[in-house]
Amino acid sequence: MKRTAIAVIDGQGGGIGATIIKEFKKYFGEYFEIIALGTNSIATAAMLSAGANKGATGENAIIHTSPKVQYIVGPINIILPNSMLGELTEKMSLAISNSDAKKIILPITQENIYLVGVSKTPLPHLVKDAIELLKQLEDDKDV
Repeated sequence: MKRTAIAVIDGQGGGIGATIIKEFKKYFGEYFEIIALGTNSIATAAMLSAGANKGATGENAIIHTSPKVQYIVGPINIILPNSMLGELTEKMSLAISNSDAKKIILPITQENIYLVGVSKTPLPHLVKDAIELLKQLEDDKDV
């Protein structure tokens, strides 16, 4: 049986994506196939080092893979065109947004965007919340 696929998308240094992958692997083991999609090779390498099953880099990789996975996880910047200092292109954000995959978005941004009603929660706590949400989504699909 084919495993459920999760795309973890990040850019710049890949630190957020790497943290997500490490914690997902710690909690879920090999239950999911985790695909690291980096906007640049440094981000992809960081996520692969964190334990992603496979990875790819750049606009075409994100456009090609986004519709093929069941979940997409990353910081809010992955749905904001031209974020991450321009690394996240409009085509990338459109492919991610239009994908039928369930999106688990962490409210972390370095852009001049302010999220009202969202507290400044540290990354490890957000990843723990993402794990709980993913677990609930997977449990719900079995019903």
